[in-house]
Amino acid sequence: MRDEDLPKHLGRLGLADREALVYRAMLGTGPTGTANLAARLGLDLEDVDKSVARLVELGLASAAGPAPAAVTPIEPSIGIERLAHVRSAELRQAQLAAIDAYRGYRRSVHPQASTDEMIEVLTGSQIKERIRLAEDTATTEVLRFDSPPYHTGGVSNEAEERNLEHGVAYRIVYSKSAVQNAHYYACNIKPCIAAGEQARVLPTVPVKLTIFDRRLALVSMSFVEADINDSLLIVRSSSLLTALIGLFESSWRAAFPLYLGGRVPPALRPIHRRILELLGSGLTDEAIAELLGISRRTLSRNLEHLNRSAGSTTRFQLALHAARKGWI
Repeated sequence: MRDEDLPKHLGRLGLADREALVYRAMLGTGPTGTANLAARLGLDLEDVDKSVARLVELGLASAAGPAPAAVTPIEPSIGIERLAHVRSAELRQAQLAAIDAYRGYRRSVHPQASTDEMIEVLTGSQIKERIRLAEDTATTEVLRFDSPPYHTGGVSNEAEERNLEHGVAYRIVYSKSAVQNAHYYACNIKPCIAAGEQARVLPTVPVKLTIFDRRLALVSMSFVEADINDSLLIVRSSSLLTALIGLFESSWRAAFPLYLGGRVPPALRPIHRRILELLGSGLTDEAIAELLGISRRTLSRNLEHLNRSAGSTTRFQLALHAARKGWI
């Protein structure tokens, strides 16, 4: 990036033109006084003082320089992150204002269009962009039934990882077919769980579904339906959305935890804990060995160890013992 482009980029984050110019000048001079900055930039001292005060407030500069009345730029990561967050919130407000204005227009032109506002059908290239937008604007909670096929290609979900870092809660119920996909498990499921996602698994999920902040739901087609009609259903606040939330909650209660946290009971090695979790998801031995990156023989040895520890001879007996002992 060229140095002269910096003020333009800082402007996108919300800095005024003068503040961006002062910040760039500080990067070129190091610790210095505001009078020197004013002379260097040909600006009034009062204006420079105001700009420096704003930069200090934003966490981009410090007034505790080595000399009296000196200011110096400081490492900007925290300040830039805060600016980006504020900017995102402003963009979200602008988006909602535009949506509300359009809905007002629809009601004035088509008074009968309330059903259209509640449900929308998207096809083709619109789908991926709408999924990205909904994920990027989530603020509190995301609920999801996860199963293939994937409109986004089944790659890593960087938007979810960012949202988790910013405090958005994720509860995901995976289908067995999603967990059995070793590539998807490694690049998507595992990193999201590590970032704080709460994950459970069922043999199958009733529908492909994502609910954002309990205000918007995206419903996708299954494998068979997608071959015939690749589309996405958007459901906004309504009794239908309430029913979809209820469906998720009942499925969540019935699902088996895919990952139960970082604590490993003293009686278990970490790999034993992972084996028990994956056994509970209903996966085959072949799928479990592949997901763990071990051979079938190694898996069998670990299962034998678990059965000996539990005094069990069947997987059902092993599961009962593991539940009683707090292993799962």
